[in-house]
Amino acid sequence: MGALSDYLRLMRAGTSLARHDVILPAAYQSRLPVPARIAGGVLRIFGGGARGRPGERLARALEKLGPAYIKLGQFLATRPDVFGSQVTTDLSRLKDRLPPFSARLARAALVEEFGLDEANRLFPDLGPPLAAASLAQVHKMETSGGTRAVKILRPGIEGQLIRELSAMKRAARTIEGVSTESRRLRPVAFTETIAAAMMRETDLRLEAGGADEMRELSESSGYFQVPRVDWDRTGRRVLTTDWVDGIALTHPDALDNPAIDRVALANDITRGFLTHAIEHGVFHADMHEGNIIITPEGKVALVDFGIIGRIGLTERRFLAEILWGFLKRDYMRIAEVHFEAGYVPSTQSVGDFAQALRSIGEPVHGKPAEEVSMGRVILQLFDYTQTFGMEMRPELVLLQKTMVQVEGVARAIDPGHNIWNASEPVVEAWVRRSFGPEGAARLVRDNLREVANRLKRLPDVMDRFEASLDTPATLPLPPRRERFAPWWGWFGLTIMLSLIAYAGFADLF
Repeated sequence: MGALSDYLRLMRAGTSLARHDVILPAAYQSRLPVPARIAGGVLRIFGGGARGRPGERLARALEKLGPAYIKLGQFLATRPDVFGSQVTTDLSRLKDRLPPFSARLARAALVEEFGLDEANRLFPDLGPPLAAASLAQVHKMETSGGTRAVKILRPGIEGQLIRELSAMKRAARTIEGVSTESRRLRPVAFTETIAAAMMRETDLRLEAGGADEMRELSESSGYFQVPRVDWDRTGRRVLTTDWVDGIALTHPDALDNPAIDRVALANDITRGFLTHAIEHGVFHADMHEGNIIITPEGKVALVDFGIIGRIGLTERRFLAEILWGFLKRDYMRIAEVHFEAGYVPSTQSVGDFAQALRSIGEPVHGKPAEEVSMGRVILQLFDYTQTFGMEMRPELVLLQKTMVQVEGVARAIDPGHNIWNASEPVVEAWVRRSFGPEGAARLVRDNLREVANRLKRLPDVMDRFEASLDTPATLPLPPRRERFAPWWGWFGLTIMLSLIAYAGFADLF
C-alpha cells in the first residue's frame, strides 16, 4: 500500500505541475509531439487555465504540493544566472511569504510543548506572525529581558514531510533500479541525505544547538551576526531567540540603506561561508535570502539554522585545494586532488582529467562575473562526470548545494561578484597554515593521536576477530530492487524529470 501511495503522490505532483503549465507548456506547443500537445491541453483545461508568468505558475504549483517541493523552489530561486531573474524573483515568495496558520493553533502548540501554566508564563503576549515559511512561522514577543523571536512549527508538518519524502525516495529507487547510468550519480544516497537534513529541521532543539554553535563561530570570524538562543523558551516544536533588527534580503528595500556597501556585503557572505566551512568544517546549509537579514548598520545577520552542514578534514582540504587550484590555474593539481580523494576512478588518466578541467576554467578566467553563464558551466561539468565515470559523493551534497546558494545570493547583491576572487584571502590563509610548519606539526600530532586511539582499541578488535572464527559466516540477501513500477508511477516520475529539464535548461539552447 505504501508503494501505491508513493506513486500516486508522484502522479499528483506531475499533474499539478502540468496544470499550472510548468511542463508541456503552451509556449512550446509547436515543438511538442502530438500526444504531449493533447495531454498538456487537457491538463490545462482541468487546471482552470494557467495565468501569470512561468515563475509565478511554478511557485503556485510548488506551494500547493507541500513543504518538500517548496524547498525545491527555494533552491531554484537562488540562481537567477541559471533560471533567469524573472523566474527567481517570482519564486522568491516561497522563502518567507507563505500563508500563516492561526493564532489559536500557535497558542495550542505552545501549550502542548510547555503545558498551560508555563506557556502562559513564558509567552504572555505573543504577537501576530511576521513571517511564514514552509515548515514554521515566526512571531515577535516582548519580554523583561528584551525582544524575542518565537519560531513555531506548522501543525502536522512532520507527517506531511514524511509522506512527501517517501514518494521522492521511491522515485530515486526506481531510477537507480532501472537505469545503470544513473547509479554513478547515486540518486538514492542523494535523496536520503537531503531527506535526513529536512527531517532534522522538525526538531527545533537541534536547530537551537546549531544556532548556538554558529553564534560562537561567527563571533570569532566577524562576518555574520547570529541571535542568542533563549533556552528557557525552546523545545522540540518551539524555538526562541533574540530578535534581530533589520530587513530580510527578500524585501525589495533591503539594500536601499546608504550605509550598505554592496561589494563588501557580497564578499562578506562568500568569505563568511568559506571561513566556517574550510576553517571549522561546519556551515549554515540553507543560506537563501529569506534567512539573511541586513541590519541597520549594513551587516549580515543569519537566522534559521535547521540545516547545519558538516564536512571532515579530507573534504575541507579538497574544497580548499580545488578553489586554490582554479585561482592559480593549476589544473593538474586540481585533477590530482580529485584522484587522491577518490572522486575519479584510478583507471582514468590524471592528465586527461586536467585537460578537461582546463577547458572549463580557461574560457571563464578573467571575465566579469555577469558574462559567465553558470548554466553552461554546470552542463559541462555534468558532461565530464559521465566522461570520467565520477560518482556523486553524498557527504558533499549539502556543501555543493550551499555553495550554489551562496554564489546566487552574493551575485544578487553585487552582479559583478566573483566567487573565486572573493574566496582567495580565506583559501590562501588556510593553505598557508595547513601546508606550512604549523600545518605539518598539527598533522604529526593528529597522526600520533590516531595511532594511540587505534592501539587502545586493539584488544577489542582481537576479541571480536577471535569470536568470529567460532561463528559460521552468513551473508545477508541483497535487497530486492524495484525494477518495474505501475504505469502511474512512471507517469509521475516522467513529469518530475521533465520539470527539471524544462525549468533548468530550456533557455540554454
